[in-house]
Amino acid sequence: MAMKPQKIVKILRQHGFVKKSQNGSHLKMYNPTTNVTVPVPIHHDKELEHGIESKILKQAGIKVTDI
Repeated sequence: MAMKPQKIVKILRQHGFVKKSQNGSHLKMYNPTTNVTVPVPIHHDKELEHGIESKILKQAGIKVTDI
């Protein structure tokens, strides 16, 4: 399930996350309802490495079946 970072950010926004900050190549997305912050690596339009997208979704509390 390789995805580009923009797709992960879109999914996070659909689940109530907003941009908190960005430091270099990592964007921090924050959900004010659940008080969860999730880092998303942004590397020049490259797809995320294998397994990273599922780890991000797990940290965010989003099931793969929900997307």
